[in-house]
Amino acid sequence: MSTPELVQAYRKLYRAGLRAVQFSTPSRYAFRDQLRDAFRDKKGTFDAEGIRRTVWFLNAAAQERGLEHKILKNIIRVYSARRETLMHYPWRQHLLKGRIVEAHKQKRGAVYDPIRDTELEHYRRTIAMLNETMGICLR
Repeated sequence: MSTPELVQAYRKLYRAGLRAVQFSTPSRYAFRDQLRDAFRDKKGTFDAEGIRRTVWFLNAAAQERGLEHKILKNIIRVYSARRETLMHYPWRQHLLKGRIVEAHKQKRGAVYDPIRDTELEHYRRTIAMLNETMGICLR
């Protein structure tokens, strides 16, 4: 895994992703942010075959409004919605999120909601199974 290979993979994925979201303003930035997060992840591994298949998937999403397009659209919607909810908190709450949320719940006397804590678990598992089955690298 050399730097030119990483740059080339990033560019291919970014170009295919932009075509897949049809260069729409909110979606292109959400896709860019997800791609940046994936390439900046220290635990990530470089999988050339997975990247090649992901580019094929994104190209198929760009060509017609089929299943690939719907999957990509939902991934971007979930990412954008999560980002919007996180933006409502001040930066200090992001840093101390766990302690502040717990203290706020105790002050208000809020009832513990187990669904709220695991609301994205099914979504993450579905994306993981899709990646495993198709050999692609979606987040």
